Amino acid sequence: MASTTPASGPDGRRTFFFVHVQKTAGTTLLIRLGNQFPPSANYPDDSDGDKFGIMPQMNVDHLVERWPERCREVEVIAGHFPLCTAELLGGGFTTFTVLREPVERTLSYLRHHRKLTPADQHLSLEEVYEDPLRFDRLVHNHMVKMFAMTTEEMTGWVMTTVEFTPEHLERAKERLVSVDVVGLQEDFEPFCSELEDRFGWDLGEPVVANDTPHEEVSNAFRARIAADSALDVELYEFARDLVASRRRDGAARP
Repeated sequence: MASTTPASGPDGRRTFFFVHVQKTAGTTLLIRLGNQFPPSANYPDDSDGDKFGIMPQMNVDHLVERWPERCREVEVIAGHFPLCTAELLGGGFTTFTVLREPVERTLSYLRHHRKLTPADQHLSLEEVYEDPLRFDRLVHNHMVKMFAMTTEEMTGWVMTTVEFTPEHLERAKERLVSVDVVGLQEDFEPFCSELEDRFGWDLGEPVVANDTPHEEVSNAFRARIAADSALDVELYEFARDLVASRRRDGAARP
């Protein structure tokens, strides 16, 4: 059920919705957002539940339940929530996001999963990739899913399995255009500077978080990832053009 609570504080301030796509430097950005916002102004914070139990960083149902209470102090929502989640909260958010080249995003996710999962540390990246549960939920056209999924489709939060169609890609492109500030992981500092310039923020000095050592993989594996997530590849190219066009034309949104 959608909330009727407006996405602004009692003083009319903006409330921000960060579409945090996994392994796109989002955690780095969260750390830097801490220079601008106090902990209580972020969703989720420690009051919103255990990240390994309730999982407030991705539990859409919990967010909707908490929102009537938390909306009065939250200034930025920054979990792994698909863009359509904002509709369930009543809309009206100022939005921003970061995308990453899909093959590199996937390889980073695989390395990160293996690092955090002792039972899988003996596996090759290809073996982690081939787990159907992880592939369907967090790899396959993941960026398209984050922007294209509808509230009706979203049966399992960010981990919903989607039967992708060309319409999903077109919807993802359309919705990405609606995002107020779009950045690219490989061009991260200019993105942070744009956030500061647009909103008068101070994000502090650059930091690095959740970095995993580079690991050589075969060209065949890279090509397999690109083919499996071909819609993500196309969305990423669209995002690159969008970012370049906005910078070239100075198309800053109010």
